[in-house]
Amino acid sequence: MTPSRAVLAERRSVPGRAAAPAAAVPAVQALHLVEPLPGFPGHSDYVLVAAEDGGRLFWLQSVAPDGPRFLAIPARAYFPDYAPTLPAAVHVELGLAAPAEARFYCLVTVPDGDVGAATANLRAPVVVNQESHLARQVVLLDGAHPIRGPLRR
Repeated sequence: MTPSRAVLAERRSVPGRAAAPAAAVPAVQALHLVEPLPGFPGHSDYVLVAAEDGGRLFWLQSVAPDGPRFLAIPARAYFPDYAPTLPAAVHVELGLAAPAEARFYCLVTVPDGDVGAATANLRAPVVVNQESHLARQVVLLDGAHPIRGPLRR
């Protein structure tokens, strides 16, 4: 699941897709997932690490030495109209006082290292409260958002 440095360098900009400016995010942010990601039950503590200076590409890296690492994007940087409705229970669980406090990160898949075919999972964003450092992946049940949203158009 970890791409090579060459693939990462290619991902720094996605041709054909104008990205919106990203909100200020620390270069490294500690996160605690209130529920582990599916398939990774022993990993609840992660860091969100900027993969480039523009704030449009991040690594979601487990703090465990042998833990998983995922490529992630801030959803609104690539999909400016992305504003899913979260269940009230998620707001309570993450300590979000208002919907605008939620930051959405989408996990990215790059099939066979083909950056041009990269997609973002808009159906199951990782929702972050930047103040409390709590996060969780939320599977949206409304079907309005694709599992594989292309990063290029």
